[in-house]
Parts: sequence; C-alpha cells; structure tokens
Amino acid sequence: MSKTAHLYRNTKETSIQIAVDITGKSNFNFDKTNNQFKSLFESKPHLNKSPWEVPTNESLNLSKDKQFIYVNSGIGFLDHMISALFKHANWSIILECIGDTYIDDHHSCEDVGIALGDALKIAIGEIRGIKRFGYAYAPLDEALSRAVLDFSGRPFHCINLDFTRESIGQLSTEMLIHFLESFTLSCGVTLHVDTIKGSNDHHKAESAFKALAVAFRMALTPTGKDDVPSTKGVIF
Repeated sequence: MSKTAHLYRNTKETSIQIAVDITGKSNFNFDKTNNQFKSLFESKPHLNKSPWEVPTNESLNLSKDKQFIYVNSGIGFLDHMISALFKHANWSIILECIGDTYIDDHHSCEDVGIALGDALKIAIGEIRGIKRFGYAYAPLDEALSRAVLDFSGRPFHCINLDFTRESIGQLSTEMLIHFLESFTLSCGVTLHVDTIKGSNDHHKAESAFKALAVAFRMALTPTGKDDVPSTKGVIF
C-alpha cells in the first residue's frame, strides 16, 4: 500500500490536481514538482472563487503530522461532500479543479470523481492484507444512510439517495450521483449507497458520504495477514 498519490488530470473541459495521504497525516508526495506544492491558481488567481486560503509549502510543512483538507473544485457543495468523506475516513487531501462551470457542473463533477478514484486506487495499492469489505450507517439529524463497499476489482455501483430537489447549492443532485458513479469506476470498487430515510436533501447527501467514509475505514482495516482476500488469489 503506497498510501499517498499525486496526479494531474487535464482535458479540454477541466484541469485537476489532486494529492492524497491515507495515513491520517499529510505527508503529500508532490513527485512531479520536486516535492513542492504549486497551485493551479498561481497563474490564474482570477478563477479562484473559493473562500478558503490556498495552501502554501510553509503551511503544509506545519501540518505534516496531522490531517489536512483543502478542496476547491469550483462547486461549493461538492467541496463540502468530498471534505466530509476525507474527514471521516481520516485521510488528507489537496484537490483543485479549474473547469468549465460557466456551462454547467457536469464536466467538473465527473472529472473530479474520476481523478479522485484514480488517486485513491494508487494510494491504496495492491489489495492485500486488508478486510476488503466495509459497511457503515451514518445519520445526520432525520436522515440515515448506509454504504457497503467491496474492493473487488470489479467496478459496480448501485446508488439510491432519494433526492427530491433538483439541486443543492450550485450542484445538481443528478451530478452528485454521477460523481459517485465516476469515482466508483475509476477506484475499482463495488459500491452500494442508500438513503434509508430523510426529508432534507442536504442531510441525505452528507449522511451518505459520511457512511461511505466509515465503510472505507472498515474495508481498509489490516487483518495481520499478508494475503490477497479472494479465493481466486488475485484482485485486479
């Protein structure tokens, strides 16, 4: 398990930088920039609409021994959900996206999901010596969600969040589901997420992402064995 990853994903619609550390600390390995963080917004500050301060190498050095979360996708509610996922999974992340949100939220949301799944797949590495399966329930006030996942190597998703609104903040609810679908396919996991009950769509979404975070923590729990958790002997 490599435990860290740093990658860029560039298309005609989006430019994305993501760094993750799944150890509970924030020893990011910026391997393509001499281990120095360089923000995508450094040369395009006018495109940065986030209220959060862009990290510097000095601030990152001070945070190496603790969790660090900075998410700036250009879509506020998506930032909120990814931050909740990483907070409760006890992971660290730096994520930046410059996308064509003047069109809509589709390309940024989809591409961030793909990049995030790719980064976590690299950080997790070979599926060996872990429980493989994880599940969790998480409430948020009246909402209750369940997440069940399997590091099967066979991407599959079944997602039912029972939204009633067209959007939450700047994010269309259909794209929040598509984000999870894109993330699942690139990460290579089987994922079932369901909202069991709830009336507030914000609460439904947040409880689902928190449940997913706790399910990840369970699935990645070491077993103390150096084996591949499959009767096949391999997980691709």
